[in-house]
Amino acid sequence: MTQATQQATDAELIECSLQQPDCFAALFHRHYSSIHGYAERRLSRPLADDIAAETFLIAFDRRDTYDLARPDARPWLYGIASNLISRHHRAEIRQYRALARTDPGEVGEDHAERVADSLDASTDRGRLAAALAELPAEERDVLLLVAWAELSSDEVGRALGVPAGTVRSRLHRARTKIRAVLDSALTRKER
Repeated sequence: MTQATQQATDAELIECSLQQPDCFAALFHRHYSSIHGYAERRLSRPLADDIAAETFLIAFDRRDTYDLARPDARPWLYGIASNLISRHHRAEIRQYRALARTDPGEVGEDHAERVADSLDASTDRGRLAAALAELPAEERDVLLLVAWAELSSDEVGRALGVPAGTVRSRLHRARTKIRAVLDSALTRKER
């Protein structure tokens, strides 16, 4: 990647790719790992590979519709990925339910990640996964785009094609439901 390509905004790369399709490669290299990581957390590695690849294929095909006034393409890319993930809704729910039944020590993380995670977080992982599985898809999408993709309410709104106020409402409902599950678990621990 050239210095100019590294300093270009996502919108500039997309605009360049309209005349020189190779420019889109810089956007791919810039965001692929984040999109893949998000998809992998929501589904599984094999599905994440497909989701991430398809996200960029769709983005490339639709690059002429991108709003060039928006310098950051992350919300757009996460929106495409979220739509693709929603097609795999059953797989995502199965993964959360399986994680809810899994002993925290059995989860396939490497040693460094296990050490870094707090014991309480590992203990509550199953409850959290079960609560995520029970959330309506639109609430789960908002919660995970904020928590895992670190998008703002405005960015999530752009990603999902809904107003920021709707995002905040969905996020509030999702957090309330998740908090209730975790609070009830904490109450049981204290008994």
